[in-house]
Amino acid sequence: MEKDMARQMTGAEMVVQALKDHGVEVIFGYPGGAVLPIYDAIFQQNEIKHILVRHEQAAIHMAEGYARSTGKPGCALVTSGPGATNAVTGLTDALMDSIPLVVFSGQVPTFMIGTDGFQEADTVGITRPCTKHNWLVKDTDKLAETIHQAFHVATSGRPGPVLIDLPKDVQFANGRYTEPKTARVDHYQPKVKGDIEAVTKLVELIETAAKPVFYTGGGVINSGTAASQLMRELVDATGFPITSTLMGLGAYPASGKNWLGMLGMHGLYEANLAMHGCDLMINLGARFDDRITGRIADFSPKSTKVHVDIDASSINKIIPVDLPIVGDVAHVLEDALKIWKARGRKVNKEGLAKWWAQIEEWKKVRCLAFTNSDKVIKPQYALQRLEALTKDRDRYITTEVGQHQMWAAQFLGFEAPNRWMTSGGLGTMGYGFPASIGVQIAHPDALVINVAGEASWLMNMQEMGTATQFCTPVKQFILNNERLGMVRQWQDLLHGGRYSHSWSDSLPDFVKLAESFGWKGISVSDPKDLDDAIMEMINYDGPVLFDCLVEKHENCFPMIPSGKPHNEMLLAADAAAFSSGAALV
Repeated sequence: MEKDMARQMTGAEMVVQALKDHGVEVIFGYPGGAVLPIYDAIFQQNEIKHILVRHEQAAIHMAEGYARSTGKPGCALVTSGPGATNAVTGLTDALMDSIPLVVFSGQVPTFMIGTDGFQEADTVGITRPCTKHNWLVKDTDKLAETIHQAFHVATSGRPGPVLIDLPKDVQFANGRYTEPKTARVDHYQPKVKGDIEAVTKLVELIETAAKPVFYTGGGVINSGTAASQLMRELVDATGFPITSTLMGLGAYPASGKNWLGMLGMHGLYEANLAMHGCDLMINLGARFDDRITGRIADFSPKSTKVHVDIDASSINKIIPVDLPIVGDVAHVLEDALKIWKARGRKVNKEGLAKWWAQIEEWKKVRCLAFTNSDKVIKPQYALQRLEALTKDRDRYITTEVGQHQMWAAQFLGFEAPNRWMTSGGLGTMGYGFPASIGVQIAHPDALVINVAGEASWLMNMQEMGTATQFCTPVKQFILNNERLGMVRQWQDLLHGGRYSHSWSDSLPDFVKLAESFGWKGISVSDPKDLDDAIMEMINYDGPVLFDCLVEKHENCFPMIPSGKPHNEMLLAADAAAFSSGAALV
């Protein structure tokens, strides 16, 4: 009886105990009436740190940054009604980019559900399309097991966000706590081992391909460090070229001899042409999204296509493939390496030599070349200098969304996974700043830099208070062109240069804004002052708002216009035709 009583606790206490049992160290949140019992339980313990945000969207993005940079699930706590609806953008962002999150939302008491009570919303209904799974818990005895299931679902298979909606009376009520080891989670067991016959067929294709390319995505990073290591071993041993999506940067080192750079709409010339001209495409953990494929009918038209993904629903969803392999990337690569080595480590050396000769010719185009200036800071130059001055440090990069995001992907190099946090699928402006705080909380001694545009950054600027309160020395590197840069670029392309609401007339003085929150503010507009200003930012022991005034109408190249195939890229040399609209003809 005494042992049984020891397992009795309130629903609120169960939440905290379950977080401890799953090794959670940090939770991001904002209190409200419907979650006060949980906040009271948090107050009465010291193992889990709570980070008080200024907006619930930011709480989810912080949890995303924490998760993406550690490989652990991120956790957030929001109240009912507007607390939950404010979290929807972050949940959708995490779902699109396969980020493991466990989010707790408060709810009105069970007897009030459906009465349109104060701060009531159908949170389960609202979040069903933007979570991997969600639960409304009405029985305190079932709460602990539900939480354990939530962690399992969020982190197993293709990772993603889950949400548990908690009525207030369930938090107050007593119930029996179920230990994690006795919780029922066996009903969700994603397949992790690839079919061995299919893997053998992949090896046969590797042995004979004349123009192969590895096309890698965020799934390699989500699979863990073993997947990245195995992929590097296979790439280097075969001598095959490798490219990556925006979300996959860092899985293969940017300094690696086989690296082609990122592919896609703003990918590198050589990467896109290799994808277009290859005879074997090996997709590892990417989902063939539209930013990568361009015009589907003309995507990599002559290649044999292999797709390795733990999510069976992603295979043949957009691009039909010749060899589907459902399984975890790390397991499939491990088997492929063993089989390939056992069969004699064969590749088509003659074909590969010709293929690399062609790729080297494409590289000579120097697709990232730009016309620099000694009068105004070019955004590309700003990122070149940021890379040069920070690449040897313990560095993590987050970004907002827009031109600066693409330039960061092009000009910053990543040697390891989990060092690059960006909003890929949803393209969420306002993601980068709170994500950088989440990364800094996870890595307090690291250099964490958010590459931003002034428009994106203003969307969650209120989190300056969070950074100040919790002493996170995040660096906000704003490429300030006083424009919604990517919107303006597309208005050049499609709308005759009619800049409808794509500029800002009332920007703040970023230096004064920084100082008002106890930050350091730095403003630079002259290229000759840039290096010293960047070093001042790096060396300052606290948060910095870096206002880098850049060329206002610089365009981001290369660019595949919407609806065009990979071999119809616009380069900087096409700028005149681009700005006149002639490039669409």
